[in-house]
Order: sequence, then structure tokens, then C-alpha cells
Amino acid sequence: MDLNSSVDFQDLKKKWQTKHKEVKKDLFKKHGDAINKFYNTSKELAIGSLSGLLLLTAPSLPSLPPHADAIGSEKVASLSKNTFLINDLKNVLPDNVESLSSEEEEKVLEVLKRDIGVDVKAEINGIRLNRMYGYIGAEQHLARYPGDNMYSHFQNSEDSLKYWSSGMAPGLGAWGYFTSSHSQMTEQDVLREKYYIAVQTFLAPGFSQRTGEFIKFFKYRKMIVVNPQNGKAMAVVIGDAGPGKSTGKQLGGSPEVMKYLERVDGAQKGPVLYFFIDDPEDKIPLGPINY
Repeated sequence: MDLNSSVDFQDLKKKWQTKHKEVKKDLFKKHGDAINKFYNTSKELAIGSLSGLLLLTAPSLPSLPPHADAIGSEKVASLSKNTFLINDLKNVLPDNVESLSSEEEEKVLEVLKRDIGVDVKAEINGIRLNRMYGYIGAEQHLARYPGDNMYSHFQNSEDSLKYWSSGMAPGLGAWGYFTSSHSQMTEQDVLREKYYIAVQTFLAPGFSQRTGEFIKFFKYRKMIVVNPQNGKAMAVVIGDAGPGKSTGKQLGGSPEVMKYLERVDGAQKGPVLYFFIDDPEDKIPLGPINY
């Protein structure tokens, strides 16, 4: 039987083509700026990138010429997954690094949920930070247990070479040691110190009236930190309180956090977004988020 002459086949094909157009329209509606930027920057890159993107929604998979296929596979593979996020955030963030308005906050949350796929929130159980967009500065390593020092801190020589220069903080984090002893230390303790941030918990609205409740809430609270300028995102925990208002910074990051976010540029300071991750079942691992 000739499928092309089948009424059912033609009806199905028509519905699929209509759906294909709707998907492409939605794609350009959400990410048109990013796609146009690629096209204007490099037509060859745009061809490869758009080939890959549109192939995902195509009703059929036609054979591409060898040259186009090579461009598609190589360029799409090297194409930064962060580009859409960078452009989408640029369209909703204020020009200056300042507190987000309610409208801006809502739009940023929408972008992060859509582009990264993580359930992020500005407020949980009626608790929120004083702001969710600010400057992050470099912090030092924290002692994980009594006696922890720079010689015992690193799991391998590679990490030691990368992060030794940051040094160990003279005091403990806001919650004290991460564990009672080296023998009791778990992988979770290691990751919490490795991927910690310090935030101004003491400036959270209502902190002075509900101090005990807030401290319990903030202790190792999982958050997302995003560098809007390169799209890199990490799942971290609140491991310390600070910095002070006089520093001009709103939060601090561990050496590993700063390194990954590429905020180690000499100034040791740069803008980031930071929101709570709603992950009651602890399914999202700490560290870089691949989205």
C-alpha cells in the first residue's frame, strides 16, 4: 500500500507538520535573541547550531549534505549550553547590580526554571534573604572537624595545587564544624564545605524576630548560584554568614565555587544570582549543574 496516498497517513502528517511549526515558533519566541545573536556573529556557527536545534523538532529527518552534517555535529557539540540562559537573563536583569523588583524576580525565576530545569524559589516557608542578586567575593576554606588544616584538607594533589593559595579561615563557619572528627566525616560533609557560600542571613527580613527559626532554616540550606555573564550554575549550601554590609558584597563563595563560576578575576568579586533550591528529597547533588 502506498502510504503517501493513505488518507490516515496524510491526516497524521498534516497534524505533525502543524505541531512542528508550533514548536519552532515557541523556540524562537523564547530564545529568539540568542539564535539571532549566533546568526549575526557567525553564519557558519548559526547553520550548525540551528540545524541541531531544528532537527530536534523536525517531523522528518532528511539527509543533510556531508558538509552540513559535519558543521552540525562539530559546532553543536562545541556550542555552549549556557548561551540561551545568558541571553534570557540579560533581557530581564536590571542594568545595575541591585535588589530585584518583584516583577524582575518573577521573570528571573521563570528563566532559571525553564532554562536550567531546577525548582528554584525566592521564598520558602515565609523566609527569604534580603536580596537575590548581588556581588560575590572570595572566601577561604573552612575547618571541617577539629584539627583540620591545609595539609589534611585536600583529597588529592590536584585540588591542593588549585586551591591551597586561598588558605584556611581563622575561625569556624556559622554552624561550627561540619563534623565532630575526621573518622566521622562523610562525603556530604566534604561536599558541604567544598561548595559552600556565605550569605547575609542576619539581614533577612524578620531575622531578629524569629532568630532561632531562621538559623535552623538557613543551616546548610541548598541554593543555586548563577553567574549571569557566563551561564555557569552550581548547587551549593549556606555554610557561613556574611559578609558585612561595609564590604560592598552580598555573599561569599568557597574557593571551589569562585573558581567554577569564574569569579576569580583579580578583583575576587562579581555579580551572581542566588535562590533557594526546593529539593526536599535531596535529589540534586552539590556542585556544578549540567543542564
